[in-house]
Amino acid sequence: MRWVACMLRDGLRGVELRGAGRRISVRMGKLPQVVSTCCLVILLALYVVGAVSHGSLRHEVQTLPLWVPIVQGFRGRGMAKWAALPCLVFWLAVMVLIWLFLLGWARVVTGHFSAVEIVMTLLIGLATIAGLVACFRWRTGVGWLRAFGIATLFAILQLAVFRISLLPYIATR
Repeated sequence: MRWVACMLRDGLRGVELRGAGRRISVRMGKLPQVVSTCCLVILLALYVVGAVSHGSLRHEVQTLPLWVPIVQGFRGRGMAKWAALPCLVFWLAVMVLIWLFLLGWARVVTGHFSAVEIVMTLLIGLATIAGLVACFRWRTGVGWLRAFGIATLFAILQLAVFRISLLPYIATR
């Protein structure tokens, strides 16, 4: 978890961690790959949540919009930033609501969360923050109108697939 703090502090450049007699080198690549990697971490963490909560299909549907910034970011395309932004904001908001419930401060999101699910919420939260920082540092050549259109489309898409994932047929599989 220290690599995330160092990554945010050092501006997503190469980071070297030292501790307990070990030296760990964490090399962060270009910003498009950082955004893609953060989206991939979110996707995999949600798949783990689906596996432990017996709701795989629901989590697979919820993560569909993340595939575009993952693929496009690894290709270095500027549209990945604008596709990732609404997804990252959405998942950060969901994680904050879960944490508020777990702390007993709000009941917007309710349920029973296993230890694995709680750890995954922390991992997803860290990945969303790191991804948002990378997005804000990444300057793309995408025009403002196209960027607004992509971000709006992916915000609508993320909300739609989340709603679809709550349908009884999908939520129980």
